[in-house]
Amino acid sequence: MLNSNKVKNKNNFVNNKNIIIFFSLIVIITLTTVFVFNNRTGNNDNIKKNVGTRNKNSKKIPSNKRKSQVIKKNAQILQGGEVAPWNIKRTDGKKMAYLTFDDGPSINTTGILQVLDKNNIKANFFILGPCAEKYPDLVKKEWDDGEIIGNHTYSHQLNYKEGPVNFVKDLDKCEGILKSILGDKYTSKLVRFPGGASDPRGQKGKLAAFREAVTKAGYRYLDWNDETADAEEPNVSDPSVPYLLENLKKYTAGSNVVVVLMHDAGAKKNTVLALQQVIDYLKSQGFSFDVIK
Repeated sequence: MLNSNKVKNKNNFVNNKNIIIFFSLIVIITLTTVFVFNNRTGNNDNIKKNVGTRNKNSKKIPSNKRKSQVIKKNAQILQGGEVAPWNIKRTDGKKMAYLTFDDGPSINTTGILQVLDKNNIKANFFILGPCAEKYPDLVKKEWDDGEIIGNHTYSHQLNYKEGPVNFVKDLDKCEGILKSILGDKYTSKLVRFPGGASDPRGQKGKLAAFREAVTKAGYRYLDWNDETADAEEPNVSDPSVPYLLENLKKYTAGSNVVVVLMHDAGAKKNTVLALQQVIDYLKSQGFSFDVIK
């Protein structure tokens, strides 16, 4: 009987010992798991902190040294060559008119700006170098009003006998004058050829070398597909308002995008008088207004 009790006690002791060892192992495993998990979490937090600190302390890489740059959605990429908005197929169904004025500024500029301002419309002004030198305050006024300033050469030679190289030099001279008035903020490089960049009738290719030279020099050039013909009537320096409106209607017919040529020269008083009617007619035909930048 005594031996039997001893055996039982021994077995109980062994069982209790095994139970203690089993639970001890569970506790050790649990503590080990918790420790490893916490250690990993701590390391991750430190990594995030280090990365954040590195980003804060790192210097920005100059844009000209980046291998690639993201172009903003509305950013414009300006390249040399022809600008022809009438060739762009619009998908919004809008009819668009661009009002343009050559040969200024002059004594008529203020009147034109007043009509544009009254209608909340902006326009493109292609400036002659000597006129800019004579009326720098009007160039600034146009710019401050939100109009778009363009280059119409310095000497306005219609025969193009100077050749492509000198033609670009003439543009550069006018460009320099505009920059001297407006500062470095003037960067458009938008020009209009005297008489337009298209080849004269019967002289195919005559201006090809000029267009190529202008494009290589980084200039963009804009012609027109609509006009009031305020400089087209022979021997008449200031055609009548009815004549101007008649031409506008003739050239506008059937177009959804029009670049309207008018002139801002000192003799063109009827251009100023006709401008409100020009705007009213284009509005009646469903046109909205914009500028070429």
